[in-house]
Formats: sequence, structure tokens, C-alpha cells
Amino acid sequence: MVLTRSPVVADALRAAVRAPSPHNTQPWIFELAPDTIDVVLDESRILGACDPEAREARLACGAALLNLRLAIAAAGRISEVELAPERARPSLLARVTLGPRHRPTTTERRLSAAIPRRYSNRRPFTDEPVPLRLRTAVREAAREEGARLVLLDEAGLLEATAGLIRRADHIQHLDAAFQRELRAWTRQTSEDDGVPASAGGPRSAGGLLPGRYVNEDGAPRVFEQDPLVAVLTMPNDAPISQVRAGCAMQRVLLTATDAGLSASFSSQPIEIPAIRDELRDLLGGAGHPQTVFRLGYGCPGVKTPRRPIEAVTRDRSEEEQP
Repeated sequence: MVLTRSPVVADALRAAVRAPSPHNTQPWIFELAPDTIDVVLDESRILGACDPEAREARLACGAALLNLRLAIAAAGRISEVELAPERARPSLLARVTLGPRHRPTTTERRLSAAIPRRYSNRRPFTDEPVPLRLRTAVREAAREEGARLVLLDEAGLLEATAGLIRRADHIQHLDAAFQRELRAWTRQTSEDDGVPASAGGPRSAGGLLPGRYVNEDGAPRVFEQDPLVAVLTMPNDAPISQVRAGCAMQRVLLTATDAGLSASFSSQPIEIPAIRDELRDLLGGAGHPQTVFRLGYGCPGVKTPRRPIEAVTRDRSEEEQP
């Protein structure tokens, strides 16, 4: 029997699975022991065409890790986190151990409360500008997890980066293996994973950025002409840094959600190594780009589904059996 009897652990797992992931693959397994949660990369859910190096899968697991940390803190416990705790098992990304009692901070409470409200909004945003105080807040959220968030309009790099996104999107459009994989994870009806048509965006009638999960049924709509696009970078690009980047990404997204902002990803240039290198050079070469997303004020969208907790948890003893 999976050890989810602790209300703190059960609530933390419900929070963890709300993390974003490429094509909503949910590439995580949580192995449980008393007062311990291991975050394991589910290698069977790595996207062979889109994410063959599992970069985005590790980011997703990092986002799930941050959700675990926040939910445990909001429940009044300290969480002690060890990244890559077993060198011989690289798929074991993190070990979270519940510590002593803790008085949650206001930020921990607010970000934990934002977890069930956060989702990728693939619909057009309004042209209302994101104020300086919120731009500062999302940059600080990334910095708190060891990352840097570059807001492209402030750096004068929006047009050039949008060109890289469009070029990467065109390459993927011509890639038969990528398109087969995308179709396999784009659902006509809502299932436990993948992106249902209802959560896709409309066809674009104009805008800088291409969409990926397009719902062809509705009429085309005009997207914002001056989107706020952010690139999150890390000082190095090791697998463990990608997990940390996922924590930073999720802290930014939850900070944005708490402030009433929407977000959606433009992952295309990250998924093509040569264009990712171009993006790094464009940003000055100091950091390694990990993810690209737009922020803004959006009309309500549709959440993607999640697998039940029972499908993504197992006792650690099950893994240790020969």
C-alpha cells in the first residue's frame, strides 16, 4: 500500500502533480517512505522527438519539487531537500524529507494557494502592460532559486528572439517525427494526460509568436502585438541545474499567478540545440537558456488534466526489491 496516509504528504502530492510539463506528459514518479518523498524522472515519458535529452522533463520534475516544498511549508513543516541523492541512480532527481514544525511565511502561503490556480493559458492576452512592480517580483522569484529571468522587451531582444521562435517552430513543423509525437499527445477529448483540444489556443490572426496546441474549430483571433516574453537562464547546464531551473520556473509562474497574470510557453527554440545556442549568444552568452514563456493579462483559459495520485506514486520498497 502506498504510504500516503499522512495528510501533509497527500496534500503535497496533489500539489506536485499540478506542475507543468512538455505536452502535459507528467514525467514524474514519487517514491514514498515514512516522511520522505523521492522525485524520480519517469523515463518512459521522455519525448523522443521533442525532448530527447530530457531537459524539459527535468524542468517539469523541478517544478513538481517546488510545489512539494511549498505545500509542505504551508502545512507547517520544514522540508529538507537533497538533489541527486544517489549518484548511481541519475533518474532519482531529489529527496524531500519532512522536518520539524514550521511557521509558514506569507509568501509560502500565497504561492501554495496559487498552485491549483496556475495553468498554461494559450489564448490571447490583453495589451494591458505588466507593471514594473510585477516585473520586479517575477525577476526576484527566479533569483531566489538561483536563476536569472530576462524580460526581452527591456533588453531590446523581443523581435530577434521572436524570429528564433518562429524559425524553430517552422523546423518542427517540417519534422515528421515531431509532428507524430505532437499529435499523439494532443487529445480530442479530455484524458488523464496530454493537451485536450479545449485547452489549446485559437488560430492566430496576427502576432509575433506562433502557437503550438491550436484548436482549429474556432475563428482566428488576434494575439497581443507587444507580448511580454521572458527567458529563464541558469549559470550552467548540468542536469541538476535543469532541476533547479524547474524550481525557478515554477516560482516565477506561481508569483505571476498570485498577481493575476497568465503565462504560456514558447519552448520551440529550447528544443532545437542549434537555435538554443543562438538564443544563448543573443542573450550575451553568460547564462544557459532553460525555458521561454510569455506573461500577461489573459482571459480565462482551460486547465489540462492530471493523472490520479495512485498512478504516479509507489512505495520506495517496491523500487528496492530485486
